[in-house]
Amino acid sequence: MKFTILTTLLASAAAFAPQSSTPSSSALSVTPGSPYESEVGVQAPLGFWDPLFVLEKNEGEFARFREQEIKHGRVAMLAVVGYLTTAAGVRFPGAEGVPAGFKAFSTLFNDEVPGGLNVLMQFMFTTLLMEMMNGDRTGQAEFPGDYRNGALDFGWDKQSDAWKAKKRAVELNQGRAAMMGISGLMIHEFMGVSILPGGYLP
Repeated sequence: MKFTILTTLLASAAAFAPQSSTPSSSALSVTPGSPYESEVGVQAPLGFWDPLFVLEKNEGEFARFREQEIKHGRVAMLAVVGYLTTAAGVRFPGAEGVPAGFKAFSTLFNDEVPGGLNVLMQFMFTTLLMEMMNGDRTGQAEFPGDYRNGALDFGWDKQSDAWKAKKRAVELNQGRAAMMGISGLMIHEFMGVSILPGGYLP
């Protein structure tokens, strides 16, 4: 507790410290002709944002990093929806005794909690299934994260390139927001501070 208060005081004191007159940017500047300036997800207000210069140190790894970003974003979107759904009291049949939020993890290996082992098995089966199915199995992917594999199209190929780029950017942004969202939910739950409507805290 004392450490938290001290950290807060130091952070607030830093707000009154003299600032450098030279503006600095943590964004990696993209020069005209850069291979990244036209990538999906490079958009205002940050543009191409690489504060740790990861791509400078790992040239040629953009597609792999983008695929990892998309995957983490998709998992985070599922995590936020799952967190809010269980916080609303919705449970699978047989899992009524499993608490909401991150407290559910403590019940997964507990035989005394009804449904805990069932939830663990469902989680493991779903994870295995998703890892098996989500990937470019046919080599026909048009871009990182394209896991249609010639089967699931839903009219994608009939759309314009501009429409496709917009939808890909929307997914990237929603994934980025979801990664921040599940992190915020987790941190606030561990702090014991609710950010959910009605002050609900799992």
